[in-house]
Amino acid sequence: MRLFVSGNLNYSSWSIRALLVARHVGLDAREEIVPLDFPDTVDRLAALSPSRKVPLLLWDDETVWDSLAIIEWLAERFPGKVWPEDARARARARSISAEMHSGFPALRKACPMDIRSRHATPELTEALMADISRVDRIWSETREDFGAGGPFLFGDWTAADAVYAPVVTRFITYDLPRSDKAQAYMDAVMAHPLMVKLAEEAKAEPWWIHYGPDGRSSGFIPSEGS
Repeated sequence: MRLFVSGNLNYSSWSIRALLVARHVGLDAREEIVPLDFPDTVDRLAALSPSRKVPLLLWDDETVWDSLAIIEWLAERFPGKVWPEDARARARARSISAEMHSGFPALRKACPMDIRSRHATPELTEALMADISRVDRIWSETREDFGAGGPFLFGDWTAADAVYAPVVTRFITYDLPRSDKAQAYMDAVMAHPLMVKLAEEAKAEPWWIHYGPDGRSSGFIPSEGS
């Protein structure tokens, strides 16, 4: 079995990070979505994933879960296509990706990913502004130090851009403050063919989740006809 399991593309930021890299390298795996917040979601994931979470990659006799683990699995099998080739740039790419993977709790809570929608800007608390400013600084400094060869963080598209793609959508969805340099980077990300396709898929999904003011889901809302 060669299967890539995601949550809803519109809502599951962890899923699309690894999925974008898998698509970038041309991984030949069937894609399946397990919609979030259904009554049977946990049971369906329990039958597939040791962590009961998405994303998950099943590849013959290998089972790989967690977005960064899948990205590193892809890097081993597609050398030169996932991270920057230059060692110094590669170290920076992994560092900023790991920082996103483990950090930015205020941004995650206040601005859940919702690619196809537009929501009011949340209260810009001190914690949220610290996260926003740090993201802007990462984008701007990385572009300045490594981005001369193209419009992305390291010039060409890499896993670091996939890791930050859900954050780009959050900045758009909630109209978060950003610098001109950050805006230029965001424009490049959303114009990339991988993101154009993903945004179209997210828009077409029949599942809706309502997030309350505390950032927690208040339940699954089926679209008409679903």
